[in-house]
Amino acid sequence: MADRPYLVGLTGSIGMGKTETAKMFARLGIPVYDADAAVHRLYEPGGAAVEPIAEAFPGTVVDGRVDRAELTKRVTVDKDAFKKLEAIVHPLVGLQQRGFLEQAAAEGAELVVLDIPLLFETGGHARVDAVVVVSAPHHVQRTRVLERPGMTADKLDHILSRQVPDAEKRAQAHFVVETEHGLDHAFEQVKNIVAALHQRRLAQQG
Repeated sequence: MADRPYLVGLTGSIGMGKTETAKMFARLGIPVYDADAAVHRLYEPGGAAVEPIAEAFPGTVVDGRVDRAELTKRVTVDKDAFKKLEAIVHPLVGLQQRGFLEQAAAEGAELVVLDIPLLFETGGHARVDAVVVVSAPHHVQRTRVLERPGMTADKLDHILSRQVPDAEKRAQAHFVVETEHGLDHAFEQVKNIVAALHQRRLAQQG
């Protein structure tokens, strides 16, 4: 265990506050790997996913960049298309994640946070040392998400249908950050969780 950082998987359903929570871990000096940002890089001009996506989904690459809205339209209506996209993107994201972990280990990081929206859905929870789930009551989640531009109740229901329910995530988590009471309250929880994670790390090493 001592030769690599302690891996903390951070996840949560849409609208739960995971992005803000990830920033809180970073504020405490913990390296954070952002899976969404990794995908964005892959979709930008020169990104490793651009060419294979252009071949697999003609018309979804414009000016050398993946048109995310068009790609989403294609894969939303076709389960096989979604699997095809995952087969392209997941290995490339995995390479970026390995590079991040190698750098964190070289820099002597004791803990790292892997911010992965679909941690449970992709089986990633089995590959980390601890799981932190970001959560809020259902009505708070819906209110937050429906305030986003272009979001509808139907779209939200479709997204949630592809995610493991919040109650299941909470049940499988080692720690839960509850975000409905504001940022300061959430940050206090994160500080307590980080202290507990260091204890878990030391116990594993011992």
